[in-house]
Amino acid sequence: MELWKALERNRLAMTGAALCAVLLVLGIAGPWLAPYDPLRQDLTRSLQDPSWSHWFGTDSFGRDILSRVLYGARISLMVGVASQAIAFSLGVALGVVSGYYGGRIETLVMRLADVTLAFPTLLLLIAITAAFQPSLVVVFVAIGVVGWAGMARLVRSQALVVRELDFVQAARALGMNDLRILVRHVLPSCIAPAIIAVTLGMASAILLEAALSFIGLGAQPPTPSWGSMIADGRDFLRTAPWISVFPGLAIGLVVLGFNLFGDGLRDAMDPRLRGRAGAAARPE
Repeated sequence: MELWKALERNRLAMTGAALCAVLLVLGIAGPWLAPYDPLRQDLTRSLQDPSWSHWFGTDSFGRDILSRVLYGARISLMVGVASQAIAFSLGVALGVVSGYYGGRIETLVMRLADVTLAFPTLLLLIAITAAFQPSLVVVFVAIGVVGWAGMARLVRSQALVVRELDFVQAARALGMNDLRILVRHVLPSCIAPAIIAVTLGMASAILLEAALSFIGLGAQPPTPSWGSMIADGRDFLRTAPWISVFPGLAIGLVVLGFNLFGDGLRDAMDPRLRGRAGAAARPE
């Protein structure tokens, strides 16, 4: 309840939450909201300007841009959720274990994370996706595998602090086994920063998928992906800019939404920032 009240006081966070909710609705209800079949080609309607019949215009194949943008929301939502689920699972598990046990396990996990973080993210993703047949599944797994390292380092630093706290030491003294201590005591205390990282990581995942689709390593034609739609319109930027502009705006709004909501969530979950915000909100 306190978390929700802190979020409500942050207008930017609520704006971001609204944009994220719009993506969720469009991703789920896109097939019913789309006025046309996003894959249907009609060369007689090629490169039509935005109008009442085609609000966002049509592309070079006569396909309705609005319908393709709506379907593209589902792709972006799937990429964000699937990739961050993978990154969250790997990062939290390895981060908690390495932080709790330390020693060789911590050294091995952290050096592996350092190697992953040493490569530019986009170049590493291009190398991984290029090694397999391009598909959305490969994109999901690649973004998730690349994103685990930052999550693991974040959780590990929290676990290093939690393992020395009194309630964890008391659990050890009572003879509780390590697995139970990790699940019942250490993990719940480390989960908050990981949740914030997932929220911010959704924006990065959507951008990365768009970049991979732009260069042909993401969603394959004729699947409507925002990145591939921008690539389709790059040859028509002077004559038909709407082909690239509308999916580009969709990417920008969704990424902005997740970043605003993630920043607000971080402030709301930080007791120090939440306390200052609450003091500022109280009348003197």
